[in-house]
Amino acid sequence: MSRSFHLLLTAVMWLSLAGLAQAAAPLDDAAAIRQVMAEQQAAWNRGDVETFMHGYKDAPDTTFVGSSVRKGYRDILASYRAHYATKEQMGRLTFSGIDVRLLPGADGAVRYAAVTGRFHLDRTAHGSVAQDDGVYSLLWEKTDAGWKIILDHSS
Repeated sequence: MSRSFHLLLTAVMWLSLAGLAQAAAPLDDAAAIRQVMAEQQAAWNRGDVETFMHGYKDAPDTTFVGSSVRKGYRDILASYRAHYATKEQMGRLTFSGIDVRLLPGADGAVRYAAVTGRFHLDRTAHGSVAQDDGVYSLLWEKTDAGWKIILDHSS
């Protein structure tokens, strides 16, 4: 085989691999978000609200919409602590029906994602929040620290 043919074959192979890597990226982003949610679920089930909150962006404009609107990571954390003061009130959290929709920008790069699904709390005690089942929609941002929730609407 000629040197030209080898160069052409190598170029085609690299372009093919680059295309596969680009095609796999959205799956990797969706998998990364699902992993954060699995870590949140595990933290909640241990009674660890602080680690659960690591899935949220630590910023003053991070927003939680439930029975009221709370803005800011610190206020959301304080609300979780107040409404779920004990491990019994937290119970066991299960996420289901998780649907991840990646939102590419004009340049094709994915920086945001919308995630919807259901939650269920199996618990023996209730604090000020009596709801055990509901739905959520989450807006995620891809940050230097990984995927983080910037808007949580749970009802």
